[in-house]
Amino acid sequence: MQCAPLTHSKTCYTSSVILGRGVSPMRRREFIALVGSSVAGWPLAARAQQPAMPVIGFLYPGPPEAIAKFVTGFRKGLGELGYVEGRNVAIEYRWGYDQSGRLPELAADLGRGLINAQP
Repeated sequence: MQCAPLTHSKTCYTSSVILGRGVSPMRRREFIALVGSSVAGWPLAARAQQPAMPVIGFLYPGPPEAIAKFVTGFRKGLGELGYVEGRNVAIEYRWGYDQSGRLPELAADLGRGLINAQP
């Protein structure tokens, strides 16, 4: 492609126009914008086709240290079923730290987070 001063406008012509083959002129910026916008949409289309990752909500009234072995076993059981946290399943944890008055707030927060995680 060459930008030739064939007219008073800043239009870039392909070599076929300059050689007289009759191809219409194309403005370089329009072409770049067209190609750039189509390429920019590829990642979005690929991401849209992927299934949503399942999310598990985990609410416990005490501190995490109190059930650390249980959580380890829970993760191991998920792994045996083919689910790995962060790879193909997400787990949202909420801990009450022995403050039972916070449980409704934590449950509501967990529910809002799970609803927002859905597509």
